[in-house]
Amino acid sequence: MNSATTHLLNSQTQTHRVGDEKIRVSDLHAFYGESHILHGVDLYVNQGELVTLLGRNGAGRSTTLRSIMNMVGRRTGSVVINGQETIKMPAHQIAWLGLGFCPEERGIFSSLNVEENLMLPPDVRSDGVSLEEIYSMFPNLAERRYSQGTRLSGGEQQMLALARIMRSGANILLLDEITEGLAPVIVQRLAEVLNQLKQRGLTILLVEQNFHFAAPIADRHYVMEHGHIVEEIHQHELHQKQNQLNALLGV
Repeated sequence: MNSATTHLLNSQTQTHRVGDEKIRVSDLHAFYGESHILHGVDLYVNQGELVTLLGRNGAGRSTTLRSIMNMVGRRTGSVVINGQETIKMPAHQIAWLGLGFCPEERGIFSSLNVEENLMLPPDVRSDGVSLEEIYSMFPNLAERRYSQGTRLSGGEQQMLALARIMRSGANILLLDEITEGLAPVIVQRLAEVLNQLKQRGLTILLVEQNFHFAAPIADRHYVMEHGHIVEEIHQHELHQKQNQLNALLGV
């Protein structure tokens, strides 16, 4: 183990309390066929935290989310959700532990209207966000509640994808590139909603390319390169580590 990894693990140990953990990933390896994508990922996310996975394209960020959900070809290591080891658990059972995954391709049912999409997901917990609250958070969806998915703009589709997870009662959200290609006004609304969800105590692990979106709302950032986590940066360290972060991200 190199000195950088040792420092990272020590800093993790010093800055969290085990009782708060919602996600703990240890020595996670992931494979698609013969391709070895993740090479021993270690991370944790505490209750009520919003943590980002940053990195260049191909670094392994999206694969990390899919590996937590067991949606890769094969995975080894340890993935503990709400204190329960899930490495041998199928994806649908992992979801019932309170995980909601919003993939980059959004995954809404385009033939159904907005309200039908919102009513369709099963409840994984009993305290999901109500339809009234959804429509309050996303006025665009309230206006389009009887519009088919195919008639929604990209921003409205993204709002709907996130709202479907909120409706299910999931209290751990895995969000993959939710701002990609969206207008600034929609990106700002998503930031406001994520802050509201944090205030409700939800736990969020966010893959995001738009650092200007992620920086103000995230508690911590993990930076990935070539299937490894190479740096952990807390919000209060952003200013002093900005040059290092720019170099890692190729900014």
